[in-house]
Amino acid sequence: MTVQFRGVIPPVVTPFRDDLTVDTDSLRRQVDRLIDAGVDGLFALGSSAEAAFLTRDNRRAVVSTIVDQAAGRVPVTAGVIDMTTPLVAEHVADAVESGVQGLVATAPFYVRTHRTENAEHFRRIHDMAPDLPLLAYNIPVCVHVALDAPLLIELATEGVLAGVKDSGGVDAATRLIVDARDAAGLTDFQVLTGSETTVDLAYLAGVDGVVPGLGNVDPWSYVELARLCTQGRWAEAAALQTRITQLFGIATVGDPARMGGSSAGLGGFKAALAHLGVFTSGRMAPPHQPLDDTELATIARIIDDAGLTA
Repeated sequence: MTVQFRGVIPPVVTPFRDDLTVDTDSLRRQVDRLIDAGVDGLFALGSSAEAAFLTRDNRRAVVSTIVDQAAGRVPVTAGVIDMTTPLVAEHVADAVESGVQGLVATAPFYVRTHRTENAEHFRRIHDMAPDLPLLAYNIPVCVHVALDAPLLIELATEGVLAGVKDSGGVDAATRLIVDARDAAGLTDFQVLTGSETTVDLAYLAGVDGVVPGLGNVDPWSYVELARLCTQGRWAEAAALQTRITQLFGIATVGDPARMGGSSAGLGGFKAALAHLGVFTSGRMAPPHQPLDDTELATIARIIDDAGLTA
């Protein structure tokens, strides 16, 4: 039976040692922590994993460690994200060898592509591992290509795509994908939102789950939020979403005068996990800029005030 990725699927953050190899001990602790919190799956090698910064060996280490530690308790899907189809093929082979239950890919990037080329990209990836569900990752802020509802539904109808992680940042576009999915009768096509601060709105629109970077820090709240939404308890869900959004403040503590959003966001997540004792270090891959002592203290205070534990 084909695995379906629904519910709460955190994009697992990658911990590093000082030499920028993967801290597999910290990663194993985090996998257990997420599963114990009740998540429905794990997404290895997404944006929150710093996949774009990892060597092929580091990517292999991340996926194999997550799959091994999950030990079948929840399904694992792996990002096979790269600039071109031939490069993606290498990551697909590695992911399949590691034993993942699904794949996630963006459109090609760096070169300017046409809709026809983007469609062929996904078709070729599907052909590389036809027995694994393939999810499209819509993240135009990074790849400069938006995957619209007609293209996604076309590929889903062909059996190429099993779902989409929509990180386009436009709730109306997510709603259009859901409506197009329903109109086409594609009941097995999963729509997952990557907009972690509007999860209640996305569930109300009909999505099947969420892939929250902040879920690395507070998986319990996202599990509870998904439960409230699926039960139609919208007022309670909205109140919990507000608390989650306040916690998301850790992703904006980093000073924009000296760092970009990736350094601030991932730095906030990693600093929180280090403060909780899950990660040995909050180190990020270069050229990410580290948070300073004042910023780290602010994040620690937010985490403590929220009552979070390891």
